[in-house]
Amino acid sequence: MTTTPWWRGAVVYQVYPRSLMDANNDGIGDIPGIISKLDYIASLGVDAIWVSPFFKSPMKDFGYDISDYRDIDPIFGTLADFDELIAEAHKRNIKIIIDQVLSHTSDQHAWFLESRESKDNAKADWYVWADPQPDGTPPNNWLAIFGGSAWEWEPRRCQYYLHNFLKTQPDLNYHCPQVREQILQEVEFWLKRGVDGLRLDAIIFCFHDKLLRSNPAKPEAERRGRGFREDNPYAFQRHLFDCDRPENLEFLESLRKLMDRYPGTVTLGEIASEDSLKTMAEYTAGNSRLHMAYSFELLVDNLSGSYIRETVETLEKNLLEGWPCWAIGNHDVVRFMSRWGGKDQSPQLAKTLNAMLFSLRGSVCSYQGEELGLIEAPIQQHELQDPYGITFWPRFKGRDGCRTPMPWNHTETYAGFSQVKTWLPVPGAHKEQAVSLQENDPSSILNAYRQFMHWRKTQPALRLGDIDFVADGEDYLVFTRRYGDDVLLCAFNFSAQEKTIDLPSGYILEAVEGHGCTTLGGQYPQLPVAAYATLIARVVN
Repeated sequence: MTTTPWWRGAVVYQVYPRSLMDANNDGIGDIPGIISKLDYIASLGVDAIWVSPFFKSPMKDFGYDISDYRDIDPIFGTLADFDELIAEAHKRNIKIIIDQVLSHTSDQHAWFLESRESKDNAKADWYVWADPQPDGTPPNNWLAIFGGSAWEWEPRRCQYYLHNFLKTQPDLNYHCPQVREQILQEVEFWLKRGVDGLRLDAIIFCFHDKLLRSNPAKPEAERRGRGFREDNPYAFQRHLFDCDRPENLEFLESLRKLMDRYPGTVTLGEIASEDSLKTMAEYTAGNSRLHMAYSFELLVDNLSGSYIRETVETLEKNLLEGWPCWAIGNHDVVRFMSRWGGKDQSPQLAKTLNAMLFSLRGSVCSYQGEELGLIEAPIQQHELQDPYGITFWPRFKGRDGCRTPMPWNHTETYAGFSQVKTWLPVPGAHKEQAVSLQENDPSSILNAYRQFMHWRKTQPALRLGDIDFVADGEDYLVFTRRYGDDVLLCAFNFSAQEKTIDLPSGYILEAVEGHGCTTLGGQYPQLPVAAYATLIARVVN
């Protein structure tokens, strides 16, 4: 008998360590702060926690620029704190997934400091170095996501080095066998400490084109991407040679062999490519690469049932062997209630959007604060911390608005997150959505989230079942989830008006209780769904 892996159908709660809880009152969240909130996280009914980077870092990109893969940055705590986090999470039957940023390091990493000194040192080939063109300009036209050329001049070597993000984040050279071997050792360090999985940041960027061919231009009508804005020059190119190279797949197979030596561990890859859904299928194919992948396809600005259906069906068609993972928010995008809620940021809509996410086929990443229905925090220019936002202000205000501290207590100056001024401000609107206000309100977004999640655990159809779409439009979505003979009908109304949705003839429904949403029993050729509501019923015919 084959046991279903724990991560299939799991809900993973993303923690941004700087902003969950400050245990030592320096204004910045930390690992002891996460430990102090484990009972709260367990109460949500989630299966795992994904902890964003906490490694030693100069914090130019807030931890995504790692200077030591095997140590904790002092602002977050110690290795002993991390070991305690694993132990305490496991006591509560919660898995721990950590971010691994494998494509690049900080320019303060010891490897880079050695590599930049000369062309003939032991680590000379550990990063991507290239000679200038005859006129002194960079080797090609590759651009950095965070602005400007992807090449930075290093006078010690009289060469350029590659950086797909900040100039302080030089790219490792995965064409060098020693780099690949060393990275696997860095990963294994954490597997030996008991982590249950890896979320792989920017995993499509490991390899680059050896010939350093320039990317072709992208027609203006096609300048759309996931993870970057259309007015960013990065969107002006087809990224054929600077990322998502075929060699990535071979490395993922090596990584998977390592993971398989630690039974029960999982890999979750972040995918944002020219065709993210196709890439997700490739990166999860054959039970020999990634276990799961997620993309930015549902992190878009406009809420549309038809778009969600098209996205999921396209992935289902291509993802023959892999397992999907869905998210509608994370630490890089505007919070979903601000993207999708419009002017009427209804608490009921927040409940419905969470329920929709938890009802899709696949696993789920749910970002801290989504259980409260938090909106994007307004950040003034002088308050900006994100280098991405600083570069592109005012057209793009950066990612700080979704990274502000968790509001725990509405009565405290800094919302119970800290006793001192916080690294990002706590907006008054977030205090109005604080845990302390929602905790004892049976109709709150928080308690709706909890109720649905705990009910979901009892429903194999939602965790593991197939998905078939029944009806969709710009502001509604209906699908079934089937596991064996058990079929659940799930309907979601994203509009402020009641919907009467046509169904295929012959549906006989049975009321289902326990999820906290509406339900129906009887024969319904047309399905009435209240404004901003979720309706779930069992199909009995």
